[in-house]
Amino acid sequence: MKAGIVGLPNVGKSTLFNCLSNAKAQSANYPFCTIEPNIGVVNVPDPRLAKLEELVSPERVIPATVEIVDIAGLVKGASKGEGLGNQFLGNIRETDAILHVLRCFDNDNIVHVDGSVDPIRDKETIDIELQLKDLETAEKKLEKVKRAARTGNKEAQAEEAVLLKIKEGLEKGISVRALDIDKDTRDEYVKPLQFITDKPVMYVCNVDENSAVSGNAYVDKVRETVKDENAEVIVLAVGTEADITELDDYEERQMFLADIGLEEPGSAKLIRGAYKLLNQQTYFTAGVKEVRAWTVNIGATGPQAAGVIHTDFEKGFIRAEVIKYEDFVKYGSESKVREAGKLGVQGKDYIVQDGDVMHFLFNV
Repeated sequence: MKAGIVGLPNVGKSTLFNCLSNAKAQSANYPFCTIEPNIGVVNVPDPRLAKLEELVSPERVIPATVEIVDIAGLVKGASKGEGLGNQFLGNIRETDAILHVLRCFDNDNIVHVDGSVDPIRDKETIDIELQLKDLETAEKKLEKVKRAARTGNKEAQAEEAVLLKIKEGLEKGISVRALDIDKDTRDEYVKPLQFITDKPVMYVCNVDENSAVSGNAYVDKVRETVKDENAEVIVLAVGTEADITELDDYEERQMFLADIGLEEPGSAKLIRGAYKLLNQQTYFTAGVKEVRAWTVNIGATGPQAAGVIHTDFEKGFIRAEVIKYEDFVKYGSESKVREAGKLGVQGKDYIVQDGDVMHFLFNV
């Protein structure tokens, strides 16, 4: 599962990527600095993992991760191939969620491709290009489906109705994710087409250091504009975050954060947000050899969670022993949880909950 960082050229995408992944992607003060997408595997900050480490004292600790992709900047006309349009749109189609970076700060020393700072205009530029590309996808599919629908094919007629709704919405500037289409219909007809504007989105408002805590007037405009999109808005002083990541000493980092009024780096909040945006959650395994955070989709069953460790675990799944994280912390060890009668034995239909500490029994 991958989250793609997108936005106009020169809004701070690669600097943000560097903050998140420490991959040191090239970043500079000119458009199209990023051409090939940079990919980073980022640890998901989770204080629960540190607490389990404290209680269990394992030989090693392995956090959950999320894959972040830094994609080339988009310009007007991208849907027609302008700039790096075709490449950009191909790269973003391969991601599962979008982190849309908007410039929300003034700085005459950093050029803007449109000559002025206006995050709403920038957002609309990106939205229009993505919608135009999706419209092209919908129209191509519609041509094929219409022929089958004319023959009386009920399945094709149902699909045609959905595609017409999508086409009409896109022509009005409404992204696919914002259309009123029920889940079953989306799963059957919409998701296979991988519409770009159907991907979940988080808006990352790149602000100056003084606006890192509460945002600014630009951020207020963004929040007002996206209030009906069911999208999260994150405020991040990307340049400041970059300075913080350059500090090797933990105490220095914390002092820097405290000076600007933050308890933790904004990038940590963004990573957790991206993880949630990808519809993912964490369960833990905790033993003396290893304490580890495992990633599963929200709604995963016990066997599916076991399969993340090894496919044989899923195939031969018998049952799962489950301890709620809060109980593990309260009683301090697996043995004491057992003594207190708080260890649950779950079968194949169990829906994994975020934070579960699990042990699987299987037979192959």
